[in-house]
Amino acid sequence: MELSRLGFRSPEAAAARLAEIDGCPDDLVEQVAQVADPDTCLASLARIAEHIDGGAPALVALLSGDEELRLRLLVVLGTSEALGDFLARHPEYVTDLAEGELLTRPATIDEYRVWMRTATDADELRVQYHRALLRIAARDLTALTSFAESSGELADLAIATLDGALAIVQGEEEKSELTRLSIMAMGKTGGHELNYVSDVDVIFVYEAAEDADDNAALVVATRMASAVMRMCREHTPEGTIWEVDANLRPEGKNGPLVRSLGSHVAYYEKWASTWEFQALLKARYAAGDAELAQRYLDELEPMVWFASTRPNFVSDVRSMRKRVVDNIPHTERERQLKLGRGGLRDVEFAVQMLQLVHGRADPSVRDRTTVLALHALTEGGYVGRRDGAALEEAYEFLRTLEHRIQLFRLRRTHIVPEDSEDLRRIGRSMGYRQNPVDSLTKEWQAHRRVVSRLHEKLFYRPLLDAVASLPTEGLRLTQLAAEQRLAALGFADPAGAMKHIEALTSGVSRRAAIQQSLLPAMLSWFAESPDPDSGLLAFRSISEELGESHWYLRKLRDEGVAAEQLASLLSSSTYVTQLITRAPDVVALLGDDSELVPHDLDRLSTEMALAAKRHDVPDDAIKAIRRVRRRELARVSMADVLRMLDVVAVGEALTAINTATLQAALDVAMAAYEQQKGPVTVRMAVVLMGRLGGFEAGYGSDADVMFVHEPLEGAADSDATACATWVAQTLRQQLAVAGAEPPLQVDADLRPEGKNGPLVRSLASYAAYYAKWSDTWEAQALLRATAGVGDADLCRRYTELIDPLRYPEDGLSEREIREIRRIKARVDAERLPRGANPNTHLKLGRGGLADIEWTAQLLQLEHAGRLPSLRTTRTIAAIDAAAEEGLLEREDADTLIEAWTMVSRIRNGVVLMRAKGAESMVEANDDRARLAHLIGDGADRSEELVDQYRKITRQARKIVEKVFWE
Repeated sequence: MELSRLGFRSPEAAAARLAEIDGCPDDLVEQVAQVADPDTCLASLARIAEHIDGGAPALVALLSGDEELRLRLLVVLGTSEALGDFLARHPEYVTDLAEGELLTRPATIDEYRVWMRTATDADELRVQYHRALLRIAARDLTALTSFAESSGELADLAIATLDGALAIVQGEEEKSELTRLSIMAMGKTGGHELNYVSDVDVIFVYEAAEDADDNAALVVATRMASAVMRMCREHTPEGTIWEVDANLRPEGKNGPLVRSLGSHVAYYEKWASTWEFQALLKARYAAGDAELAQRYLDELEPMVWFASTRPNFVSDVRSMRKRVVDNIPHTERERQLKLGRGGLRDVEFAVQMLQLVHGRADPSVRDRTTVLALHALTEGGYVGRRDGAALEEAYEFLRTLEHRIQLFRLRRTHIVPEDSEDLRRIGRSMGYRQNPVDSLTKEWQAHRRVVSRLHEKLFYRPLLDAVASLPTEGLRLTQLAAEQRLAALGFADPAGAMKHIEALTSGVSRRAAIQQSLLPAMLSWFAESPDPDSGLLAFRSISEELGESHWYLRKLRDEGVAAEQLASLLSSSTYVTQLITRAPDVVALLGDDSELVPHDLDRLSTEMALAAKRHDVPDDAIKAIRRVRRRELARVSMADVLRMLDVVAVGEALTAINTATLQAALDVAMAAYEQQKGPVTVRMAVVLMGRLGGFEAGYGSDADVMFVHEPLEGAADSDATACATWVAQTLRQQLAVAGAEPPLQVDADLRPEGKNGPLVRSLASYAAYYAKWSDTWEAQALLRATAGVGDADLCRRYTELIDPLRYPEDGLSEREIREIRRIKARVDAERLPRGANPNTHLKLGRGGLADIEWTAQLLQLEHAGRLPSLRTTRTIAAIDAAAEEGLLEREDADTLIEAWTMVSRIRNGVVLMRAKGAESMVEANDDRARLAHLIGDGADRSEELVDQYRKITRQARKIVEKVFWE
């Protein structure tokens, strides 16, 4: 016989096995060749023949006399090496698969309880368990039972095994009469859908027997629970059963193993998290005191159905799902059958979320078993029939694949193997005879895609169908059910959300059809933010503005990234939403990351100048400049919210926008003077100060500037001053005009003599003032001065004028240092707003921006005269240079930079969130969640964000006290 032709991987080894099975007929060999793994099957047969009474002839005779027995045995041995090992140890149980012995239906839980109760010790329990497992596998692999029946039977066997183990333990425990102990099945065991190899999740509940001391009862109950767990997990020559996992109990592994019923109830009433109620969906009685178990269910089940009304219900469930995915080792993510994307957990989470939302009002959907719950949700109209059927098919395929993987060695695994021989065996066991590896892989990936797609549709698509005039695929989601689902998703105004959905999707127009296809995904993305209502409202407003524009609909429909980005922006940032609402065409920038790269100063200046030159009327020219500015602010802020820019890049980009705006506005104002007043008699420069001069502009920053002029040759000083003053005033008015959102407030209060001094000065006047009157604080302010707008030569000469002041060759005198510290102390004492918390004020608080910037500036004033590396207007660059020059410890410099970066990021984040400036860390929990979500830490980590902020600013303050205050 040509064994290689029959499909044996190792013909030589197969021939040797056949020699051990004396008298093996050819038709038996041909049947072996048809199983999933012929080599493993033949090896197991040879070992069974070696140990069975009567040897190989007896086995051959047995198989020849019972066709059903032979078929079942070969299929089992070709699929499971582990069950072959069991039969080699106990060949007497081969006849369990005989035609008259093996049930052709699933055994009931009561039959299993009787079966497992026959065991009188741990090893006998293991043997009886594996005998039952053999029978389940034989029925499963020969299609006598369906997947659902087999997984239910496995769960019943697990419960009966717990029952048998507890009976043995109670018989060995001298004081068992002191306590009533119940074992509650959880997870897949409780859900009547267990795998071949899985941890068996349980919760232990006890109650003291009548007249028994409670402490003594607890000790005994704990001892018995521990003994049950130990009996099931221990390895002996008869193998092991499985691990009993009690970590779903209150407080998890840190809580007591056994609790009283009253303690359980108190915990769930006060302390339980959303996921713990989700876990209780599967709870059912397993073993021990049945009456106590029923009271446990009666007390806790009602709480389950109100879990969806808890704050942040969906975000809690999603966060747990995300943590599960994040904890998968990177090398396993694409082959994780259970926890990976498009895997079993996606189906189970989707079904459980729908149960928790709708089960409160509809008891028909409360089934513990995933497939049966999906049936009920479909019949109840919460899931479309076609979607329900497709999801059930995918789930059954994935679970069957999981079973086949685990059966081979009876090991707990959810990883699809990479080895081609393993895949070939699994594929053949699932019926793929032609190209089993490729066929299995293709089918698996197809079902993963189905699960991923339907995971979204299950929760969001029915919301659209609920407002449609005709139900889809038998869907009957009522208005109330739809609003319940929206409330669970985090919408504060479900009825209002339904009206927005209806407005977007109603009718038979092309626009409505595209919106119907878009909204399930959009709603999903809105719901990921702490404020989905604002996202949906803004989406409706923008869609109504642009809905008939072909490019808008086409872009959102065809570019999934653009649609996802838009949803994220609208539900995260009021600032960005207002920009998009006023200029909806900026949506065209989404979907292509290159379009969200900020433009540099030269390009911005050119664009604004060209936009202004198209208009002869100054007001129209300014409006054109503001339109370009609005578009560029949208570009930067959208990139920021989408986490494409760090805070330094944002500061540089906003500085470039405002600098180009000032340059273009200056040109327009001078042209307006010429139109309205006559010839211009001055050259002008605008000196950028503060955060603008430091290239660190924020979304809420004013444009701090000083105006410098120089009379043209032959012009009178008075005429030149009047001209420069008119131009400066006009520029400020045009950029701050109401309705020019967001306006640019041009603040000139840092000029010599402040508000009391002239708005503009000539270069000569600045020189005279600095020579005679300039104070230390003005030299400090000039550290951030960048003469970057207007006449280039005038800018250069102004810079040459101020460099000796801000970078004094001899540093600072003790008197000047004391003066800076005195002013800083006065700022700390007087400028902090009344009622503001000094620990959380972003600018003036302890360790805030002012503390860090004044420290860097003091070092610059003291040392920049002799150390050119300190001559920079940028805060981070100055701190870095101070560390490189040995003026700061590197660790201290890194802490100051981290604190400055974090505070600046939060400051920008508050403006993005609210579209208005704020100087303090937000206090309300909802605002903190929104801020944490917006700046990338996640809404569920808002307290961590606050703790991190307080920690880093405390550390920065200690360094400021050491360096600035000495």
